[in-house]
Amino acid sequence: MGAKRFVIPDGPEEVVLRFGDRDVRLTNLKKLFWKNLGITKRDLLQYYADISPWLLPHLHDRAMVMKRYPHGAEGDFFYMKRAPEPRPDWIEICHIDHGSSAGVINFPMVQDLPTLLWLINLGCIDLNPWYSRCDDTDRPDFLHFDLDPGPGADFRRVREVALRVRDILAKLKMPSYPKTTGSKGIHVYIPIVRGPRQKEVWMFAKTIAIELESRHPEIITAEYRKVKRPHGRVLVDYNQNAWGRTLASIYSIRPTPIAGASAPVTWDEVEDGVRIEDFRIDNIRQRVAKVGDLWKPVVGKKRFDLGKLFQVPKKKAKRAKT
Repeated sequence: MGAKRFVIPDGPEEVVLRFGDRDVRLTNLKKLFWKNLGITKRDLLQYYADISPWLLPHLHDRAMVMKRYPHGAEGDFFYMKRAPEPRPDWIEICHIDHGSSAGVINFPMVQDLPTLLWLINLGCIDLNPWYSRCDDTDRPDFLHFDLDPGPGADFRRVREVALRVRDILAKLKMPSYPKTTGSKGIHVYIPIVRGPRQKEVWMFAKTIAIELESRHPEIITAEYRKVKRPHGRVLVDYNQNAWGRTLASIYSIRPTPIAGASAPVTWDEVEDGVRIEDFRIDNIRQRVAKVGDLWKPVVGKKRFDLGKLFQVPKKKAKRAKT
């Protein structure tokens, strides 16, 4: 995998790892997080250590919502936004004002491997970062669609809908990047130039979803309310672009029976019939070592200028009569 592999000791129930002047305490390493697969908490931590060179650029400078599974993938979970205390003083924090209801919330940011291991040690299985960066949480640098199959819709239909999303975005000359969710759907991301505010990005995504529903009503719905969604459709979920919403990040392991991974794929693979079960904790590292980070452009400098779609053309000034 290129650089020397960082190995978490196998055997002890608890270890303290030193990264320069930083100590990271890892606990309950033998606890089974997937009893059916024999996967321990240590195995999960080792996975994230191995994948970190490709994962960390996608998390950098973004507030992280913690989804904690203290009893493993089969157990209950709870969401946590505020960085727990006590915590190491080197954990970087993103302070986000949530108004009078919640005030300022101090989210952790995963900037490096020590912080990543600290976060996973809290019992986080998947990672849920904000889709805007901390220095301006109201101006996203990508928009996304969560393709979520409803009752009667299988993954074959999800792939079909993903290709329809790709096609409409291509007509707008918008680059798009798919990944499996690791659970049951597909995420499609579009890197954008920061400029439009969150509400504008959300409205654009909603417009696309409604247009897709009008073109393909037999397979697509944009209806967010579950009780009103028609049977056998795939939801093109634009509402995940709302302020403060999160999706499982690239390379996240999901708490499914197969320990699926959210894996970047090519559009050719979507056309060829890629499956959710193709990517798991036991094979995603080998794939990434072979193909690299297919999503590198998502955090690159080449981004679609969505702001141009909101600009009103200036009218030519009329010449005064003489």
